[in-house]
Amino acid sequence: MIDESVFLKELTSTKHKEKAFAKLLDLYQERLYWHIRKLVITHENANDVLQNTFLRIYKSLPNFKQKSSLHTWMYKIAYNECLRFIEKNKKRQNVSIDDVNNSYLDNLTSDTFFDSNETQLKLHRILSELPERQRLIFQMKYFDDLKFREIADILGVKEGTLKSSYYNSVKHIEKNILSVQLLTKTQV
Repeated sequence: MIDESVFLKELTSTKHKEKAFAKLLDLYQERLYWHIRKLVITHENANDVLQNTFLRIYKSLPNFKQKSSLHTWMYKIAYNECLRFIEKNKKRQNVSIDDVNNSYLDNLTSDTFFDSNETQLKLHRILSELPERQRLIFQMKYFDDLKFREIADILGVKEGTLKSSYYNSVKHIEKNILSVQLLTKTQV
């Protein structure tokens, strides 16, 4: 485990910044990639957003106020970069956010980097039915193993609201997981 205050000093010092940032990439690149990937779905889009996220982190480090952990701050930046990306694509393609939500599962399963079993596909089918915000909260808690407090900081909402949304998602999944029917490629 790293001492965050020492690490932050290294990240903002001119002498150690490059080496410390390489360590930051090493520590967080994969975790942030998967966080981003759940939001933008495809590998290519996730890589683009990840790159923008680390550029923004690099430029913003001197302004980091330490009101949250470094980890939470970076997740918030990644989340905001995802929102920018989705909004930009929505405008470019002239589609509604509902259309983006409806294509969640289609985009996910058509991605050559997506590898899952039937149970995972059923879970993602159910997740595709949830409102975007509720799906995001579930993914951040279940897949990213973030604490409710961290998710609240990232999304800027109350912790109680998050817990309610998460547990409603869990109930919805439990209720529907056994009844989900997956279409085979021949049925499509």
